[in-house]
Amino acid sequence: MSGEVIAAILVGLSVLSLFIAIRQIMPSKDPVEDRLREYGLTEYIRLGGRSQQENAPADRFGGLARLADRLGIGEKLKTMLLRADLQITVGELTAIFVMLAGGGFAVGALRGGAVVGLMVAGVLCVLPILYMKQRETKRRSAFTDQLPDVLTLLVGSLRAGYGMSQAIELLAREVPEPASKEFKRVIHSMSLGLPLQRALEAMAERVESDDFDLVSTAISIQFEMGGNLSSVLENISTTIRERVRILREVQVLTAQQRMTGNVLAGMPIFLAVALSFISPGYFEPFFEPGWPRLLPGAALVMIGIGFMIIRKIVDIKV
Repeated sequence: MSGEVIAAILVGLSVLSLFIAIRQIMPSKDPVEDRLREYGLTEYIRLGGRSQQENAPADRFGGLARLADRLGIGEKLKTMLLRADLQITVGELTAIFVMLAGGGFAVGALRGGAVVGLMVAGVLCVLPILYMKQRETKRRSAFTDQLPDVLTLLVGSLRAGYGMSQAIELLAREVPEPASKEFKRVIHSMSLGLPLQRALEAMAERVESDDFDLVSTAISIQFEMGGNLSSVLENISTTIRERVRILREVQVLTAQQRMTGNVLAGMPIFLAVALSFISPGYFEPFFEPGWPRLLPGAALVMIGIGFMIIRKIVDIKV
């Protein structure tokens, strides 16, 4: 039985990979759609008070996108896609969830009943979320590492006589991604009529960085109250640089604990997979009718809880 679950997971991963590959190589039906996504227009529309449905090009899976909105998860999925910088729509993401859930439930239910089908479907639906969270974390970490140098360049530009808009355009040209892409979105939001302060607030929401929240707030206050913005940003840059240094030291000191948590969480799953190949009938009693079939799910839940507890312990805020 466990072999069938593994097969379902592999099938789901294959379908997901094939879908993403096809989506990347297929030309858009409307070239404007790609431009709007690249410039983050969906964020502008949301902050500007107009609905996305009235302005954005038609989604290939518009019906599924509307279903996600009715279920109350549409905005959450939009935010996750923006933060992960994935060039797919909410409808396409919902279609991925539907395919993974349907395929996983069908395979699991055929071999072990509805409970097993729901377990397999749940595991497969978690995979895209984990992938987006991993991309979001990696992107946020890269942005945080760039931010002190970005602020140094911004301060130099302001002291050289550039206006704030000109300085942001310089950042969009000179700094590497992901910061350059975010500042390009700011520029194009401004060109569409969004005030600089609101564009920076939208950027802070996308990157979800406490450090950039501070920068955005400082710029907004300077626009309202006046003051020496270059000196304020220079002080913020120094503070962020020191904070990043301390954070890296903490990550080095907690690296062993994080690896221990990963090993302890992965070992039971690895052993279960290995035993299913060595002795195919070893786990059959756990999938017989009755309460024993709940034990694998309970084991996965306890493994997940233990993993989260370990991660929480070693997640030291700086």
